[in-house]
Parts: sequence; structure tokens; C-alpha cells
Amino acid sequence: MALTHFAHWNVEGEDFFPLHKAFQEQYENLFEAIDEIAERVRALNAYAIGGLATLAKAANMEELKAPSPQKDYVAALIVANEKVTEDALRTRELAGSANDLETQDLMIKRLQWHEKTLWMLKSYLKA
Repeated sequence: MALTHFAHWNVEGEDFFPLHKAFQEQYENLFEAIDEIAERVRALNAYAIGGLATLAKAANMEELKAPSPQKDYVAALIVANEKVTEDALRTRELAGSANDLETQDLMIKRLQWHEKTLWMLKSYLKA
């Protein structure tokens, strides 16, 4: 979410308005997803991690830099969404092995959203 928010704040150029709006829609969805995932973690009697430094370390993703060309923000968000997709796939499989259908369902919902987001971001770069 932090990378998408950063891109939203710092994007510039001729496609500013559509990218600014798209990034806002994405980080708003991600904010809700983070809350839902953290609540699921707590429902499983574990503790959710928090704090930007902790989350960044756990995600193992590079931070974005400003200013950057529009396409660089989009390309970085593609990498981030691909990483989240990989993590969600792995979590879905682990949840299935543990017969945790609720977590598996949550990951399926996240996979659908991230796959759609990847399609949209990749389509932008084809322009």
C-alpha cells in the first residue's frame, strides 16, 4: 500500500490525472485489504505485524524514488503486485493444506484483485 500511495503522491506528467486517480483507487483497496488480513491473523490467535519499517522488511521490496517517470512508477507497482500475488498464492496453498477455508477464501479474493490490477498496469505500459 505504501508504494502505491507514494506513486499517487508523486506521479507527474501528461497522464497525471488518470494515474493519480488509479493509484488512489488501488491504495484505498489495499488499505481495506490490509485491515481484513490483519483481522484474520488475529482471529487465528496470532499477532499482525505493523509499522512501515517492519512491513517493508517483511515484504522485501525496494522503495520508490521521486521524482520518477510515470512508467517507472507503473513498472514498480507491477513488480510489487507480482510479489503480493506470489505471496497470496503461497498463503492460499498453505491455508488449503491446513483446511483453513476462510483464509483460503480471503486469498482467492486478493488474487482476483491483484491479477486484475496487474492486467491494468501492464496494459498502461503497452501504450
